[in-house]
Amino acid sequence: MGDLRKINTLRNQIFIGFMLVMIIVLAAVGFFTYGQVSVMLRQNAEKHIQQTAVQATGKLDVLLRQMDTFTIQVASNATVQRLMTQEAEGKPISFAERQSIQREVRKQEAYMTGIRSVELYANDFRMLMPFTEVSLDNRVPVSWIYLADEQEGRLVWFGMDSRYPNSIVAIRQVRLIDRSYEKAGYVLVLIDKNYFELTDTDGNAVSNTREMMGLFDASNQAINSDFSKEVDVERMLKQGEQTVTLDGEKYKAIEKRSDTTGWSIIILTPLAYAAEGLSVLRTVILVSVLVGSLLFLIFTFILSTMITRPILNLIKAMRNAKLGTLKPIQITSSTMEINELNNTYNQMVDSLNELIEVVYHKELIQSRTELKALQAQINPHFLFNTLEAMNWALEDKGEEELSQVVIAMSGLFRYVISRADEDEWVTVGDELEHAERYLKIMDMRMLSRLSWSIEAQEGSKSVPIPKLLVQPLVENAISHGVEQRVGTGVVTVSVAPSSRPGFTRIAVSDNGPGMTEEKLLALYASLDRGHDPSSSKGTGVGLSNVAKRLKLYYEKIDGPSLDIRSEPGKGTTVAFEIPNEHGEGILR
Repeated sequence: MGDLRKINTLRNQIFIGFMLVMIIVLAAVGFFTYGQVSVMLRQNAEKHIQQTAVQATGKLDVLLRQMDTFTIQVASNATVQRLMTQEAEGKPISFAERQSIQREVRKQEAYMTGIRSVELYANDFRMLMPFTEVSLDNRVPVSWIYLADEQEGRLVWFGMDSRYPNSIVAIRQVRLIDRSYEKAGYVLVLIDKNYFELTDTDGNAVSNTREMMGLFDASNQAINSDFSKEVDVERMLKQGEQTVTLDGEKYKAIEKRSDTTGWSIIILTPLAYAAEGLSVLRTVILVSVLVGSLLFLIFTFILSTMITRPILNLIKAMRNAKLGTLKPIQITSSTMEINELNNTYNQMVDSLNELIEVVYHKELIQSRTELKALQAQINPHFLFNTLEAMNWALEDKGEEELSQVVIAMSGLFRYVISRADEDEWVTVGDELEHAERYLKIMDMRMLSRLSWSIEAQEGSKSVPIPKLLVQPLVENAISHGVEQRVGTGVVTVSVAPSSRPGFTRIAVSDNGPGMTEEKLLALYASLDRGHDPSSSKGTGVGLSNVAKRLKLYYEKIDGPSLDIRSEPGKGTTVAFEIPNEHGEGILR
């Protein structure tokens, strides 16, 4: 018990109390920062993955359109049209005419890359170019020819075929323009697989994230793939798998399907990429917390020693006086409160010896009171200094948005934490500034879901009002309006002269789901009973508290002091009116 009393000193209490507050603040800020930044990093990673998939799909569409344009140019070439018309009329074209077709096709082919072979066939499947006697039904399955006929002149992509390794097959009908687009033959194109390379040749597109990309035809054969191992694409697509394990590492799978060909682009991104940077962030936060705690440990120890050392000297002198040694104390402290204690003690020494015990107790009580007052001043002052230090650190790092939020938090706390001797009356302008700081903090938390505005005439800002009447209504609008709807919510605070002379109307509106008439009547009934169901959602003071304070500060009237208007799907507006002069009035 004696050892416990030795430890339970004022210096230790100040030291431990301040350290606990600092650790809690640093831990809370670190946890909040880590959570917000980690979410932002994951969202950026997902956006990058989606952007890569869109870029790959766009590049594939460009390649397909280029090949489609090339086959259209071949099929619609004047020489090809003329000679194919001749064939359709039953007049076989000569060898020289076939050579002229080949020259025309080669001219078109000179502007294209990735083409292995271009072949031209007549209606009866005879090969017209190149000069071999192979029929179309021997080159490709008959079912492919039927599909080309069904498309009536559109290019049909058939993907991979075992007879043509490393080649992609595409067929289009040749239709005669001058004969009402009559069918005249077929154009068959064999395209090199490397033509469909969707990543940069140097691999820069995926080197930073270790992404792997593969292009697969309608039968799930790999057209182009840089997967480190073979992946069961068919099973993955059927089961809709989101993750794939390769070489012991997990990847997130994203599939994009081409509407033109039915081919699939599959991108595998390491799951570790989404968490990349979180370990560094975690280390920075931990180091910051440790360094901040260490510095605060040193400063708190010095501060507690400076506060308690003069008190310990005074206690020592008082103990000697209790034993009968009545000697004045030499004044060495520069602290006003401590000097006052020393002066009082010296006056007590000059007084009658029979009053020593009474004066001793009086001084002891006074010293404790002064210390409590000093500690009450230090706690909020420390909080504001800590927030200011955070603001400077964020500004140095270029975190302007977080810096503004810290400034808003500091202003919010300064406004709410007030001394007992401060006036509870402020101006409407002060209340609107407090509400604006709260909205800025909520805007940071809700990202793009919150939109707000504050509208007030300059003449209305000087009207006196009890403190903390507007912000609870704003909090209620966000909790029960903005957070209950899908998409962006809007909160509007408006201050304007009332229709009644000498009064100002303050209204807070949201575009939330609103309330039915039955629910609105139930809310009025709850406010009359002094119970506010809306306050149970969070830690805010709620509508009931605002209504009670309005009736306490102003003249009590029959009926509600809050004017609540709401319609389902059209949001809610909560308003009240106050007199322009300080004092009691009638509210509506």
